[in-house]
Amino acid sequence: MAHYKAADSKREQFRRYLEKSGVLDTLTKVLVALYEEPEKPNSALDFLKHHLGAATPENAEIELLRLELAEMKEKYEATVEENKKLKAKLAQYEPPQEEKRAE
Repeated sequence: MAHYKAADSKREQFRRYLEKSGVLDTLTKVLVALYEEPEKPNSALDFLKHHLGAATPENAEIELLRLELAEMKEKYEATVEENKKLKAKLAQYEPPQEEKRAE
């Protein structure tokens, strides 16, 4: 009997924790939304993920990010190239390293 009460107490603590953190309320809202959906989705799990914010980014968003990444890579390469040219130009005006050590 004591073992049953201990498990029940832990269960009650966990329920209060979920209630306090808003998990129960959020899950209830999402499940009600699924229940009220006129045409049930093929995957209830995907519905839950989407409505809980765990959905994967949309294809259009992924494509935009890929384009942005490609653009940033091009800018990076151009900046590296410009840096090399400027270093070479600067080296023309600086004395060689051996002359600096002699002074």
